[in-house]
Amino acid sequence: MGWYISLTAAEKVYFYIAIVGTALLLIQIVLMLFSFGGGADADADGDFGDGDFDAPEGDLGISLFTLKGITSFLAIGGWVGLLVLQMDSGNIALSVILALVCGFVAMLLVALVMRALYKLQNSGNLDKEKLVGKTATVYVSIPPARSGRGKITLTAQGAYTELDAVTDDPERIPVDETVTIFEIGADYMVVRRAKEKEPASGEEKTEEAASGGNADSEKNSEEK
Repeated sequence: MGWYISLTAAEKVYFYIAIVGTALLLIQIVLMLFSFGGGADADADGDFGDGDFDAPEGDLGISLFTLKGITSFLAIGGWVGLLVLQMDSGNIALSVILALVCGFVAMLLVALVMRALYKLQNSGNLDKEKLVGKTATVYVSIPPARSGRGKITLTAQGAYTELDAVTDDPERIPVDETVTIFEIGADYMVVRRAKEKEPASGEEKTEEAASGGNADSEKNSEEK
């Protein structure tokens, strides 16, 4: 407690950033381990909201601004900034520069590691025809109206898989959105936003019959 009280205002800012980033990163790692081991269909990135934070893909085909990447940036950047200020409390500019550089390097490394894991899991033979109807999570946002490709992740045949995807939707599908695969292309999946499960046909008929009965009763009452 005495150590925390002795921190300067700038050091406390770095400390808070580092704690929040580290906690979120640990949660992401635990969820990812359960996802890889348990065969969950959802990506461990979770929901980062509707913001489209994914960076355009380069030749490596990686997306830096995922939730794992951002939490890594905050965690590493926060601890590095705090360490620099602990060593030289007056050099705030240097701490900011080193925090940004180290945070970006951490984010890049996470992106490369995640891509390697996806490719490793996807290296086996995959029966894509069986993927129709399955849900997936958007890893790199998907441009609208088949104007470009994004990426989706899902668990298929016991392996965590990354696939190219396009959509017919008129709006871009953001990162971490849940989608449904409904068509198989040559080397890509055609997806659309996942919708809530519609009521069964039997339930619809029951509701229609009930509403029809009520209407007949009201009509008979009016005639009387």
